[in-house]
Amino acid sequence: MLLYKLKPGVSKQLLFFIAALIWTFAGVMLLFKGYQLLSSNPENIWIKLTISIICGVLFYVFIFSGISYKHSTRIKLLVSEKPCAFSFFNWKSYLMMSLMITMGIGLRISGIVSAGILSILYITMGIPLLTSALRFYSDGYNFNNTINKK
Repeated sequence: MLLYKLKPGVSKQLLFFIAALIWTFAGVMLLFKGYQLLSSNPENIWIKLTISIICGVLFYVFIFSGISYKHSTRIKLLVSEKPCAFSFFNWKSYLMMSLMITMGIGLRISGIVSAGILSILYITMGIPLLTSALRFYSDGYNFNNTINKK
């Protein structure tokens, strides 16, 4: 009972915006880090940037669009009208996010992968994260409209 009272419950609409902000933050941070690494290693910059954009778009189309759709649908179908503010992800997604962050930091610190390759990886991952955030902003903005139409 005490845990339920301490739960930071929010509306589903706000949950969409929390998810959007988290994904925006992660996407912008990766794009910024990727840009920094790209700037510090400017050889073949246009090739690296082109590869990053193409791979980022493909990553969104084939992977992240499905992931963001799944999370969006899960939020809409949550039974609670005031779900926990952290329930925009399920536990598997939190685990995956933790592993990806750890791997990205580990690769950068270890020096196993060159800064040029890391810049491509960071930008490639930033694009689908930022694009997926747009779905959450849109779904959050339109949430009350979809409820009223049903």
